[in-house]
Amino acid sequence: MNASSPSSRSSPMRRFATPLAADALAAIAECLRAGGVVLMPTDTVYGIAAHPDRPDALARLFALKGRDASKPVPLLADSMASVLKAGLDASAAAQRAAASFWPGALTLVLDRPDGGTEGVRVPADATACAICAVAGGLLRCTSANASGEPPALDAEAAAIALPEADILVDGGPVDGGVASTVAQLADTNVRIFRPGPVAEADLKACLQD
Repeated sequence: MNASSPSSRSSPMRRFATPLAADALAAIAECLRAGGVVLMPTDTVYGIAAHPDRPDALARLFALKGRDASKPVPLLADSMASVLKAGLDASAAAQRAAASFWPGALTLVLDRPDGGTEGVRVPADATACAICAVAGGLLRCTSANASGEPPALDAEAAAIALPEADILVDGGPVDGGVASTVAQLADTNVRIFRPGPVAEADLKACLQD
């Protein structure tokens, strides 16, 4: 594969197994910066990732999944520092929840400077965090499956579901298997957009302690 021209890939999907060597991480970073899409493990399910500064890559992600382009794709981050550097407004409540549940299966809905919102989380997966880090700290990432189908829980399932991705990172079966909780927090108020591993009661308790 020519990682610098992912959209014109004619060779088979390139594969890397974990733990990722430095040259593998460099190739993945190059692919993402060039507008490629990468299948990778997270702590919940396998994801398909694109660089947040490449709208062409995001469009390709939507096309490969058959996903409605009006549905937002959340962000994965390597740290809260990267979230704040991106200009997202992490309220005191959000930062408290992040301190308790990050890294982990909690997507926090945060305000953007332009008045919109972004869902973001730090995964409890060293490989996912390393890939985020070499890409600049953040990635657009959603489940590696055709829209409406069950999420992929291992590398082969991800590759079968989305065979036109540029790179597959094989981290073996994932332990989670359940998509993250998606929540928006303000003071002691909790709004759940998608239930998941982090319970609403636990979030409320965290904010009230």
